[in-house]
Amino acid sequence: MRAVLMEKGKLWVENIKTPQPGRGEVLVSTKACGICGSDLHAAKHTSDFVQTSIETGGAFKLTTFDPVVLGHEFCAEVVEHGPKTDKTHAVGQRVCTIPFLLQSARYHLAVGYSTETPGGFAEHMVLSERMLLPVPTGTPATAAALTEPLAVGYHAVMKAQLQGDEAVLVLGCGPVGLAVITALKAQAMAPIVAADFSSGRRTFATAQGANWV
Repeated sequence: MRAVLMEKGKLWVENIKTPQPGRGEVLVSTKACGICGSDLHAAKHTSDFVQTSIETGGAFKLTTFDPVVLGHEFCAEVVEHGPKTDKTHAVGQRVCTIPFLLQSARYHLAVGYSTETPGGFAEHMVLSERMLLPVPTGTPATAAALTEPLAVGYHAVMKAQLQGDEAVLVLGCGPVGLAVITALKAQAMAPIVAADFSSGRRTFATAQGANWV
């Protein structure tokens, strides 16, 4: 399969071996994949990124300088079921998932940040069946690929445990800040105040529901 590989900031397209789904896994084809800020950091500051991952044991564990296939904000389509799967999602079903491949109850690999688990910048990926979420019929793949970053914003709003009578300030209106504003608006929170140096991002913030920018 064709894939974009990254090694210490260098990016190139190459044909690599298509991964095979193992127990409880499915093979999918990538339909759309976003470029996360973490991907940009990993490519531009690989040494610092790897060192920080090792020191903190964070969720995105790029701990290798070997070539990896990045991409964890994706929409994919089921191609093949591996052994011991329930076939919950039929071949052809479009899906999204948290970008982790579950190897056991306590061990997982971050999709896109490991030499073992290519991410969405490849034609195919292997994903854990029990973590898949079906994409509603008619949803464009490019929109479904926003599920992961939107989930980050929603998660932040849920962790804030807002009571409903607060004024909320969002500092920074990049993709995650906009996701926070979107989640706040969906929860009918107001007023929402958004701050950013960029006039373009302030315009986006207003469109997503900010009351003042």
